[in-house]
Amino acid sequence: MDRRPLILVLNVGSTSTKVAVFEGEKAAALKNIAYGAEDLAPFATLADQLPLRERDVLGFVAEAGVAMEDLALVVSRGGLGRPAPAGAYGVDEEMCRDLMEGRYGRHPSALGPAMALGLARRFGMPAIVIDAPSTDEFEPLARISGIPEIERKSAFHALNQKAAARRWARERSRLYEEVNLVVAHLGGGITVGAHRRGRVIDCTHGLSEGPLTPERAGALPTLDLLEAAFAAGADRKELQGRLVGRGGLAAYLGTNDARRVEEMIAGGDEKARLVYEAMAYQTAKEIGAMATVLQGDLDGIVLTGGLAHSRLLTCQIEDRVRFLAPVAVYPGEDEMQALAEGGLRVLKGEEEVKGYR
Repeated sequence: MDRRPLILVLNVGSTSTKVAVFEGEKAAALKNIAYGAEDLAPFATLADQLPLRERDVLGFVAEAGVAMEDLALVVSRGGLGRPAPAGAYGVDEEMCRDLMEGRYGRHPSALGPAMALGLARRFGMPAIVIDAPSTDEFEPLARISGIPEIERKSAFHALNQKAAARRWARERSRLYEEVNLVVAHLGGGITVGAHRRGRVIDCTHGLSEGPLTPERAGALPTLDLLEAAFAAGADRKELQGRLVGRGGLAAYLGTNDARRVEEMIAGGDEKARLVYEAMAYQTAKEIGAMATVLQGDLDGIVLTGGLAHSRLLTCQIEDRVRFLAPVAVYPGEDEMQALAEGGLRVLKGEEEVKGYR
């Protein structure tokens, strides 16, 4: 092939659409389309946002000088769909219906596959997702909670965790499928996973478990939470917002911006110092827990995600866990690159596209 295939990559968040055109494994054009609260206020549901989001993506592709008909594939970040092992999955109507209706959990990432399917049908190309957040490779032991009616579920930053794990292995001339790692994604949400020879056999849930994060409460004392839920005048939606969206740093310090928190610490704010260190402390505890899942057979620990840019945070974590295994820090998220590389594996026939059913 003289020309490397063109791949459209979509990564949709609550207030942004990251979009890129890759020529093979190289990004030819990349943009973060941001939306303010006033931009999204007129839309009552996620589905109502689709025309706006799609229009802006098409505008980006046109600005990049690429014809939609020349694209070989559209790859989207997945959403909270039916639990299934990692890999490439074809986007179909059933997947999009599950995501948009929130059958397995609600998240703005549902817009990505829905937009990908619409574009694929309109311009005649395949649409896939890679390593969706609902990736489920748990072993039976990891599913037991403590109440038979409640099963622990897999919902984590699968795409970035696996991309960072593959990078760790590649840099050491090893295969991801041959190593054991604990990977912590540090961002607005924090998830910590046990990777055993290419499978994430246990991981903290991105919305309801694990450490406090910039905007999430993480795991909480259950009886106290029950009291809050049944308190006089308690509102379900309000409580959900306190747990996911306004919890963590936002609840304690009034901001979910870690940079602002570090400025507060530098200015001598002892409360900020304590809460920020607690986030590192709780993350380190989860890393230790996942090391026991791997029975101490651990090749390395990987810290990744946007918050991994914070040396204050990563150093505090490293201080507590380096006795377990060497620590590697990969700041930022390689999600767009990981999506493109997954799409390229599919186009080369190196990875099979699975059916959502």
